[in-house]
Amino acid sequence: MGHAIEKQALKRGHEIVSIIDVNNQGDFEGEQFKSADVAIEFTTPSTAYDNCLRAIRNGVKVVSGSTGWTDRIEQLRQAVSGNEGATFFYSSNYSIGVNIFFAVNKYLARIMNGFDQYEVSMKEIHHIHKLDHPSGTAITLADGIIGNIDRKTAWTESDTPAADEVRIEHERTGEVPGTHIVRYYSPVDQITIEHEAFSRDGFALGAVVAAEWVCDKTGFLGMDDMLKF
Repeated sequence: MGHAIEKQALKRGHEIVSIIDVNNQGDFEGEQFKSADVAIEFTTPSTAYDNCLRAIRNGVKVVSGSTGWTDRIEQLRQAVSGNEGATFFYSSNYSIGVNIFFAVNKYLARIMNGFDQYEVSMKEIHHIHKLDHPSGTAITLADGIIGNIDRKTAWTESDTPAADEVRIEHERTGEVPGTHIVRYYSPVDQITIEHEAFSRDGFALGAVVAAEWVCDKTGFLGMDDMLKF
């Protein structure tokens, strides 16, 4: 993702003033980093929170797409609210197509709330380098279902979900950028919606567009703020 984001940023005429990885963490305190308008953060579940917090404390707006760490997202929200002028933009997926898929998923769930003969389940497929599961995108999709179907209150990765749980299956294979499938099945038929990414370029472009959008914004923001479906 880092290389894909760099390519999209340069293609759109932006200057990259700092690139930080595990080997140069001290650069968070450097003048080059502090001169940035926005930092785009795509790392790992174990490092994302600290990276975002350090950027915010150094006065740099943050666009983050790391997943698997959002149990700490409320702490970051508090850090933003307690820091005048701070900006943090988060999405589990920056693809425009996926965000359209999120909207379709919620709409379909509202319809299916009235048809309890249909059971719902999900599957996500990603490359073998993805560390967390289920994906952040899958969790966002599950939350969209749970928020609109009264009979569902939680998601699980268990092979034997309870009646009120949405099962999420995960698969890691090859270099697959990302596929998400939502299925509603009954004894007589099945309804399926699916999003398949062909490359990481769509995610990278969305992150750069979000960085452009937040330049004159403050606060805790997300794709729902930027995209008005």
